[in-house]
Amino acid sequence: MKRTHLPLNGLRVLDAAARHLSFTRAADELAVTPAAVGQQIRALEDTLGTVLFRRTTKGLELTPEGEAGLSALRSGFLQFEEAVRAMQAGQSSKSLTIAAPRDLSEKWLLPRLAEIARGDGELRFVLVNADELIDFTEANLDLAIRWGEGPGEHEGEALESDGMVTIQRPGGGADTRISWPGCLNDPEVSLVRVGDAGLAIDAAAQGLGRATVPELVARADIASGRVELIGDPKPYALGYWLVAPLPQWRQKKVKALVEALAG
Repeated sequence: MKRTHLPLNGLRVLDAAARHLSFTRAADELAVTPAAVGQQIRALEDTLGTVLFRRTTKGLELTPEGEAGLSALRSGFLQFEEAVRAMQAGQSSKSLTIAAPRDLSEKWLLPRLAEIARGDGELRFVLVNADELIDFTEANLDLAIRWGEGPGEHEGEALESDGMVTIQRPGGGADTRISWPGCLNDPEVSLVRVGDAGLAIDAAAQGLGRATVPELVARADIASGRVELIGDPKPYALGYWLVAPLPQWRQKKVKALVEALAG
């Protein structure tokens, strides 16, 4: 019989009924009714073309045909259990691989991960630069952070932020607009151009001008007084999202990390 045609549910019922020699006790173990056990056994007998049990005055007995396959069947179930344990081993792993934009990693993510790690000394993080599109099929990623209007094709949760902020060196700097890829300023009229929002913050802190950047990226520099706000934060349609495909999103270690980062 081909692997794709194996009656696995019926074989599981056979194993329980053979151990107990009772459809009633097998039903209790499997959380079904005795009638359902009987139906599964009859269907299995029809599929295999052989009788597996006989009722006698002493109770339920296995036929020689039924008993002949039990050793291999139980060995197979043990192999299944080992396979499941191997697949679940990653759930208990303390290593997480995270993809995030370089500037967000430096300005926000790394300090948060350090804080989380202080609460669990066994945690290990692997960070991957993700300034471009994130491809979970080509990298062994557990979680990613993307900039956009939503999680896209993956599961996701937004990181809370006040939108966009304009910042400068405390006390004021050059009256110049600093631009970066994706910024709100027109790069053609900006005298200072840098590679990302993190570098824009650093340029503003040095007095090279004013930069409009995501509040989340600038949050630590604003709190430390390294840069100061110009005006109020402005809501923005785009933001940072924690994302992962559904299988990764369901993992306990990923759920815990999402809760810690988004909390």
